[in-house]
Amino acid sequence: MKVIKPIAYSPLLDIKQTELGIKCVKDFFESCLSAELHLRRVTAPLFVLKGTGINDDLNGIERPVRFPIKDMGDQQAEVVHSLAKWKRMMLADYQIEPGFGLYTDMNAIRPDEEMDNLHSLYVDQWDWERHITKGDRTVDYLKDIVTRIYSVMKKTEYVVYERFPQIKPTLPENITFIHSEELRQLYPNMTPKERENVITKKYGAVFLMGIGGALGDGKKHDGRAPDYDDWSTPGEKGLPGLNGDILVWNSVLGESLELSSMGIRVDRDALLRQLEIEGEQSRAELYFHQRLLNGELPLSIGGGIGQSRLCMFFLRKAHIGEIQCSIWPKEMYEKCKEYNIPII
Repeated sequence: MKVIKPIAYSPLLDIKQTELGIKCVKDFFESCLSAELHLRRVTAPLFVLKGTGINDDLNGIERPVRFPIKDMGDQQAEVVHSLAKWKRMMLADYQIEPGFGLYTDMNAIRPDEEMDNLHSLYVDQWDWERHITKGDRTVDYLKDIVTRIYSVMKKTEYVVYERFPQIKPTLPENITFIHSEELRQLYPNMTPKERENVITKKYGAVFLMGIGGALGDGKKHDGRAPDYDDWSTPGEKGLPGLNGDILVWNSVLGESLELSSMGIRVDRDALLRQLEIEGEQSRAELYFHQRLLNGELPLSIGGGIGQSRLCMFFLRKAHIGEIQCSIWPKEMYEKCKEYNIPII
């Protein structure tokens, strides 16, 4: 457990104003995102069956919350980590056409999270997925979708400013695109997090591409499961990776803040290649993977946008516990009180 101490922190909104602000951000962003990307809202599961390959494996080491189902012979269910793969199946089941998609309110429990100002046991995000064509599987298409999502963030920031004039807009006019390998070459002696901080502080908002594959030094910038984002297909400048993260500069904490992880999803070839790279070929026999390999799932692009993180950024909060109700260690409460951070 660690708590970043913000410099001379004093919340710009009290508790009642914060709750109003949360509703303002969530309502506006959700409706605007839906219109911008042509997404319809669907109802999502809180848990899925173990062994189907539907649950998000994140970095492959996090343990899902599991429980037995009495009326199904104690078959195990897992609380979702995210809905990265479930959404793609819904595109097929709802027969959604190219150029359109879906989104949902995703609630998850991640018991292995290392709790700090940004990470909680409870995760809430908008999970979205959009049907694309083979010709859309390009870096240019990825950048276009990122730019459109960023435009929604800019609009949301202005709506918050209209409601609460003490919260001044800080996002730059445009988001900057850079590949993780290019970033490594710029700052070879830094850790991935240090590189993110430097580049995001410089530009204010960055889309960092190519997350999941090994870079020039043989190391990954960060982990990605092998069965949803396509991080091994060469894209712009011959660098692999049709995915990335939206990062913004968090002036309250003095570091970069990831608001979204997204990407063009694996096709059949990319799935088989990435499973082999990660030594996970056995996953190919699971339900989700069989549907993909058999051509039953559409090509897609998708991602998750953190709801609490988005509210935290736009309302200038120092801790995610100022936005959502969760469980924190006693030491976390004490430190936050010392730092003038009011945890819900």
